[in-house]
Amino acid sequence: MAEVAHLDSVAPPRHVAIIMDGNGRWANARGLHRTQGHAAGEPALFDVVHGALDLGIEWLTVYTFSTENWSRDEYEVSFLMDFNVDLLERRRNELDDLGVRVKFMGDLSDERIPPVLLERIADAEELTKDNTRMTMVFAFNYGGRTEIIDAVRAIAEKVAAGAVEPAAIDAHTLAGHLYLPDMPDPDLVIRTSGEQRTSNYLLWEAAYSEYVFTPVLWPDFDRHELARCVQEYQERERRFGGAIDGSLEGGGG
Repeated sequence: MAEVAHLDSVAPPRHVAIIMDGNGRWANARGLHRTQGHAAGEPALFDVVHGALDLGIEWLTVYTFSTENWSRDEYEVSFLMDFNVDLLERRRNELDDLGVRVKFMGDLSDERIPPVLLERIADAEELTKDNTRMTMVFAFNYGGRTEIIDAVRAIAEKVAAGAVEPAAIDAHTLAGHLYLPDMPDPDLVIRTSGEQRTSNYLLWEAAYSEYVFTPVLWPDFDRHELARCVQEYQERERRFGGAIDGSLEGGGG
């Protein structure tokens, strides 16, 4: 596959987060089971990894399993657990060879997660911990509301213990108690499949992220569509609530 051309007019986003949506619809359109759509998403994921590296992206976060996904069909959930074990066993060395550091974010204390999967997660993180070319975050058993609730609980415990003064709590305090406090906020959030909603993904971190919604179903997504989304991001002007002249606007903007 041809290399993705660098987009030199504006710096690439430091952190790209992706909601990988459309596996089920991709499978249904082909008369396949939903699980075959998930399996077809793996080549897309690793093509995107290579594309992100080529573009100079430093952080790549992908939504692999949400806290709401436990309500899906039992067979599909079981498949996804086994699939993640298999993927980490087969692909962790490839990620390590590429210089990618692997991190997981989410509620990993959930007793529904198979112990073997927790072992593979720990193995992948340990193997790649010293890599610096890119950090790849798997948002697994993740929910934005749960993350914020967990952070608030941790802060409340410190307040109760007298370690934190309530008046001193600010945005930096809460951010420091998120699952990965060293992770920069995403500059760009991409959602595939044409859906246009956040789905409880990085609610705190994506407060000022740019969103790009693409109609491409996840198994058909690749490094070239990633580059197109990045180019759309580069053509925008990020103001973080400020107006074009530098003054503050009401609401968003």
